[in-house]
Parts: sequence; structure tokens; C-alpha cells
Amino acid sequence: MARYQRQMYRVAYRLTGNHDDAQDLIQDALFEAFRNFHRFERGTRFDRWLYRIMTNRHIDRVRRQSRVPWLSLDQGVEAGDGRDPGWDVAADGNDPADLLVDEILDERIQRALTELPEEYRHAVILADIEELSYEEVARVLRCPVGTVRSRLHRGRYLLRMKLDPLNSCKEAE
Repeated sequence: MARYQRQMYRVAYRLTGNHDDAQDLIQDALFEAFRNFHRFERGTRFDRWLYRIMTNRHIDRVRRQSRVPWLSLDQGVEAGDGRDPGWDVAADGNDPADLLVDEILDERIQRALTELPEEYRHAVILADIEELSYEEVARVLRCPVGTVRSRLHRGRYLLRMKLDPLNSCKEAE
């Protein structure tokens, strides 16, 4: 498992957009892989199997979160007497993992990736960043190869629009 850790973190971070959610996603995926190891088919690539589990766990989380109401930390919470006690949030420390990710990942690209619609983001990350074949991406996402090609085309187009300032200016006009 240790040899897949860096790759898994990279994929999880790009799917979730932050360190803590990426760590949670990896933990969920590894637990799921352990529970279902008897289903792993010999002759297939183990890392691709892990990516499929991780992507499915992420999709499940996003679906679940869309049904759960969230409380914004920016809004605060009223105390019983009607006043806002505020939030005591710990300051960000200099976590080495976060610093490493900040150095490795180009912030603009990461922001553009996280702004992509989910189905395009998954296809782009798996095909262009993790270099899976279209067939492998189709197996991970459980959709036809034609759908993968369509999502990649649209996802790449949206990334170009977000990353190329000249294209952004043309779109605004």
C-alpha cells in the first residue's frame, strides 16, 4: 500500500480540493479495498482498482453532501441568549504536507480543476493527470468510452477557457 500512497493522495487531492478531505477519502477507499479485497480480480492493475474505489467513494460523498444541509462557519451560531458567540477556529499551521502540496500543485490549475463540473473533473484527472487510457477511465467511472471522450473534450475546453486569459476576455465580450 505504501507504494501507492503518493499517487492516491495526488488523485484524492485533485478530486476533493483540500488536504483533509483527501486524507479522509484515502482512508475510506483503503478501508473499502480491504473489505472487498476478495473481489479483486487477479491480472488487473491494483492501482486502477484503488482509483475506481476512491472515485466511487468520492461520488458517494458528493451525493450524500448534496442532501445534507450545511452550517456556514462564516454565519456563526446564536447562543441561547441571542448573541453570537463566534467561532474559535485554530489558525492554519505550517503542516509539511500542505506546504508540499502548495509547492507541487499550481494554484491556478487546481482552482480551475475544482471549478469544473464533477463528471468532467473526474475524467480529466484520470485521463490527463493520472494518464489512464480511455478504456480504463470508462471502467473507473462506469460509463461508455464515448461518454469519457465527450467529458474529456468538454472538460479540456472548459479548462482552456478558465486558464487562458485571452479566451476569458473573448468570452466576456
